[in-house]
Amino acid sequence: MTALENLKQHTVVVADTGDFLSMKAYTPRDATTNPSLILKAVGKPQYRELLEQTVAAHRAEPLAAIGDRLIVRFGCEILKIIPGRVSTEVDARLSFDIEGTVTKARRLIELYREAGIPRERVLIKIAATWEGIRAAERLENEGIHCNLTLLFSFSQAVACADAGVTLVSPFVGRIYDWYRRRDGTDYLPDDDPGVKSVRRIYEYFKKFGYPTEVMGASFRNVGQIIALAGCDLLTISPELLAELQGSQAPVRRRLDPAIAQSMPIERARFDEKHFRFDLNEDPMASEKLAEGIRQFVADARKLDALMSEALAAVGG
Repeated sequence: MTALENLKQHTVVVADTGDFLSMKAYTPRDATTNPSLILKAVGKPQYRELLEQTVAAHRAEPLAAIGDRLIVRFGCEILKIIPGRVSTEVDARLSFDIEGTVTKARRLIELYREAGIPRERVLIKIAATWEGIRAAERLENEGIHCNLTLLFSFSQAVACADAGVTLVSPFVGRIYDWYRRRDGTDYLPDDDPGVKSVRRIYEYFKKFGYPTEVMGASFRNVGQIIALAGCDLLTISPELLAELQGSQAPVRRRLDPAIAQSMPIERARFDEKHFRFDLNEDPMASEKLAEGIRQFVADARKLDALMSEALAAVGG
């Protein structure tokens, strides 16, 4: 068996890409997207037509509405390939806007419904700010399931679980990047701060019986992925999926809910003031969260510019 096949015995494998044609070879169950991945995809000739078709068909609508249709179009194409769920991200410019996030999420779900996709096959992806978590709590109560992203701290994860969100995506690679730059150390997987962060979150959720799924994300190497075998889900780029598929390395389960339940872990609670203070006290988490939002906003603006160009070309 390949390392990818072995990994699938312990963990649900998710494709982390907007390049849906590339994921066919790896048969993931789910897929995740974000503004950066969609921007990267529409830069390729095989996807440029999707952008141009969407813009031409809805040229009379505001640019933001066309953008919603474009990301849902990508989601629908992805869902033709995978059997599970696709994560579709709310505009990062709404990361501190509860009402705006709720409204946008409802709109995305409505667009999927119009395309014949039930809400059970969609996860609305929201940045794990305090406002994002509160919006997700409301959406979950309406039956709209959420994936809380840009998650770098334990306090973010606990607040998400207490809000009843469906899934959290702790970012392994970006945590690793921060500590590697600070310490000048190429961490081995078991000492990797990003790997340790996901393990801590997983063990806490399993200890206290939270149904919230843990999906490790943002990997830099295969070693990080193998070190988290047994995590509920792992979302992996096509490049690392190819590496796993080409490897015969053994993969053993590293995270086990039964073991986690026997661990001496204390319950934690984070109301708003404690959440904000804890995040402020963690320079890695506060810096990476702010940086991640800025990066997604920058790529959303670049996508807007591409749509504007396409609109001008069709006389919109």
